Parts: sequence; C-alpha cells; structure tokens
Amino acid sequence: MGTGTVRASEKLAALEARREPQRRWQFDAFPYLLLLPSVALIALINIYPFVTGFLYSLQDGTLIQAGNFVGIDNYAGLLTDPEFQHALWFSALFALFGVSGSYVIGLGLALLLNQDIPGRGFFRVALLMPWIIPSIVSIVSWRWLIADQSGLINEMLKLVGIGPVYFLSTGGWAVFSVIVVKIWRSFPFMMLSLLAALQAINREMYEATAVDGAGPWQSFRFITFPLLLPVSIVLWILMTIWSVNDFETPYLLTMGGPSNATENLSVLAYLETFNRSQIGVGAAIAFTTMLILMVFAIIMLGTQRDQETA
Repeated sequence: MGTGTVRASEKLAALEARREPQRRWQFDAFPYLLLLPSVALIALINIYPFVTGFLYSLQDGTLIQAGNFVGIDNYAGLLTDPEFQHALWFSALFALFGVSGSYVIGLGLALLLNQDIPGRGFFRVALLMPWIIPSIVSIVSWRWLIADQSGLINEMLKLVGIGPVYFLSTGGWAVFSVIVVKIWRSFPFMMLSLLAALQAINREMYEATAVDGAGPWQSFRFITFPLLLPVSIVLWILMTIWSVNDFETPYLLTMGGPSNATENLSVLAYLETFNRSQIGVGAAIAFTTMLILMVFAIIMLGTQRDQETA
C-alpha cells in the first residue's frame, strides 16, 4: 500500500472521528412518532380510567350526579365501617385458604404428572377443565350441586342419612363453599405453572442425590422445593391478587350472603357503586384494595430477591 493511500485513510478516519460526536448527539424523532399511537392508546385505556376513578374517590357523588369534593373523607370513613372491616377480613381469609389450597393441590398433581404414569397426557388436559370452563358456567353448576334442599350433594347425603346441609344459607358453610369453589377453579393454573418449572430442573441433580442415599422426601426438600420457590412466590403474588379481586366466585355463588358472610372487597365495591349509588365510596374501596395488594406484592418480591441472593 502506497504512502498516499495511507495518508488518505488517516485523513478519512480523522474526518469520521470529528463527525462521530455530531452523530452521537443527533436526535431522531421518527421512532417516537411510531410509538405515539401505542402510548396514546395505553393512556386512554389505563391512565384515564385510573385518574378518573381516583377523582371519584375524592367526591361524594353518585352514578347520576358528580357530587362535591370531600377529600379523603371516603377513605377515612372506611376505617370505622364495620362492613368494610368484615370485607377486608373475608378477603384475607378467602385469599389465604384459596391460594394455599390451590397451591398444595397444584403442587401434588404437578409432582404426580411429572412422573411417567399411564395416561399422563390425558390427565394434563382433563385437569385444566376447571380453569378453562367460563366462570358463569362453572359457578352456576356448583350452585346447583350444593343447593340447600334439592342439590345433588344433599340428595346423596340423604341416602346415607345425613343432611340437609345448608351450604348457601348458613354463614360458615357459605364461606367454606366459596373457598372450595375458588380452590377448584384455581388449582389448574398452579399445577400447570409448577409442572413447567419441574420439567426445567436438571434430572442429573436427582441422580446425584440418589447415589448419595437421599430418599424422595430429601430430594423434594433440598432440591425440588428450593428450585420451585422463586416461581412459587410469583404464583402466590398473582393468585393472591386474583383472589382478592375475585368478584364472580362469591357474587355468583352467594351474592355476598348470607348476611354479608362472603362479601369481599370487590363485591363490596360493586354494591356501594351500583346498588347504593355511592360511587365515591366504591372507588375508595377499590383504591384501598389496590394499595394493600401493592404493599403485599412489594414484600413478596423482596422475599424473592432475598432467596435469590442467599
């Protein structure tokens, strides 16, 4: 290569170096223009209802009239409202037993279906049916099964000299029934998610522990469950949020009764907004529920980070 060619290359490189800062600071608005319709749509669907609902919670209006600005009076009133306190207690009870019950059943079925058993493919699909069936169909079917007098379960109990059991008209039995239906509807999601996590575990780890003399319980305790824990925490967060926000299970099964026994925060917010025309109180209940769930999610995600760094 000649000297002239080398000098030309050096001059070209110097020129490109002087142009580089200009290129680095150049602003290209075209990508942002392409994102603008999506951002506008998200703002219309999410941000606008959020802001509007929060403004409603600061007013004493109804579905017909906007009402006056009352500040945090709607939130302060919830602290001394016995109905809200009961709804908060039942929401916690509903989420606790619903999540724990669906997790235990889902984990047990996931462990079973992860083994080489006959008909495994069929059972994987069949056990998803409670999650696939529409809520209105499954819950109305359950209501027919556990009806107080003529339900199929009570008819079967009569054959053995038991009953009738008032599943839907007695407070304790109504709470029990709503939780059972929630577990039945939720365990397939837990099962499917945990089964996917189990299949991602390296089988060589179990072979190594078997060589060392570890049994099934030791393998589950020291290998399976620790490796499932990060996924489990995410599942607990999601299922808790879905349980607290679950409107259709308690409302379609018992309509929040009897005597508000199965009235959770979602049902109470609905009743305050549409049955009692207190849209400000209903919005305050909804935003209070959101804050509680946010705090719970933050605590659980912090626990997950601690587990990953331990």
